[in-house]
Parts: sequence; structure tokens; C-alpha cells
Amino acid sequence: MKVIETAIPGLMILEPDVRRDTRGFFLESFRAELAESLGMDRPFVQDNHSRSRRGTVRGLHYQHPGAQAKLCRVVRGDVLDVLVDVRRGSPAFGKAVTVRLSEDNFRQVYVPRGLAHGFAVLSDEADFLYKCDAYYAPEQECGILWDDPSLGIDWLVGEPILSERDRAFPRLADMPPDRLPVYREA
Repeated sequence: MKVIETAIPGLMILEPDVRRDTRGFFLESFRAELAESLGMDRPFVQDNHSRSRRGTVRGLHYQHPGAQAKLCRVVRGDVLDVLVDVRRGSPAFGKAVTVRLSEDNFRQVYVPRGLAHGFAVLSDEADFLYKCDAYYAPEQECGILWDDPSLGIDWLVGEPILSERDRAFPRLADMPPDRLPVYREA
């Protein structure tokens, strides 16, 4: 598996080795010993699967104080995955990274704890799967406004389909500091 570092500490893009032949393809999508060697030090305890239609924007979400690390991939369709470092004290605080995840490129993204996460659906539909190292806790839900101008994110969609909750999140500059995770160097 090829590992690509990003501008955000701990955020990695993973490209599996894909074996193709006339029957189709085979790839290893997860291997615990590799995950551990890359710093994914807690076991994944929850798998999530969402299906969304073209133009849907989900995010930017995170949990605090019960932060979740995630391992994300798309098994059907094409999405723009968006990650923002919201960890107080991080050298990349407020920085956004975008990555195309699709059924054709097989890429995965490892999202360390403390990042806000979202995605935009670029295909007719997309099935987005992600593993989490902590359980979902609705009382700990937090989020940053998806189109916060300070983040400079081009979501690649014209008129996004959003939930009311996602439309109502504050800009990063307006988030109270106690609602932001703290950066801890690895």
C-alpha cells in the first residue's frame, strides 16, 4: 500500500495495491498490522455507510470531546473528501485538504482525531464507507460551516444539497475555543 503524507499532520492518503485481471480486481482494504505501523493506534469500533446523490454536501463534522479517527473510502461513485484541521495549537490549524475518492481510484483517507470532515458527491450517487475508532455520540457533535470563506474550499458542486444542521454551523473563527480539540503531537 502506498502512503501519501499531506499538509495536515497525521492525515494520510492510502493507495492500495490493486490486482486486476479478466475477472475484475482484488485489493486488501484493511490490514491491522499496517494500520498500527502508520500510527492508527486504537482499534476501529464502528463502521458507517452512507449513500448520497449528486450535489450532496455532508459536513464539516467532528466530535468533541470524544474525537473519532476515521478510515474513509468510496465503494460506488465519486466524491470530493474534505478535511479541515480544527485542533487548537496545530501547525496546520484552519488548513483544508481535499482528496478525490472514487470506486475507480480505490483511495482511502485516514483522518486523525480532531479534524473536521465532510464530502461532496460528484457522481449520480455515491456509497461512502468509514471506520471509526470511537463510537458516535450525538451529544458531542460539532461542526464548522461548510462554506466558511476563511477555509477557501472549492467543493466542486454548483448548488449543494445540505441538511439544515450543516447550514447552521458556525464559521471556524466563531467556534468557542472549548468546542475545539487540542493538537497533540504524535
